[in-house]
Amino acid sequence: MKLSPLMFGFCLAAAAHLALADDAPAAPTPGTPTKQVMNDLRTACATDVQKLCPGVQPGGGRIVACLKEHKDEVSDVCKQAILKAKQNPAQ
Repeated sequence: MKLSPLMFGFCLAAAAHLALADDAPAAPTPGTPTKQVMNDLRTACATDVQKLCPGVQPGGGRIVACLKEHKDEVSDVCKQAILKAKQNPAQ
């Protein structure tokens, strides 16, 4: 199943807030990454989502959960983009 760009971006925003941490909060914190950070995140993590989470339907935090399950396999490029997105929420 192919993800729409909007849904994929939303899932990656959620992943950025969770930052693949074991002690992540149950709900995302207020604020979302800027549009440029989201574009960087989408680009950096697209391959990881396709490789690690094929067939995972978007919505309900399923892609975020999948990335968390595979956090040791997520590429360094994606991890860095997630950290950047977490550090640069919109004001």
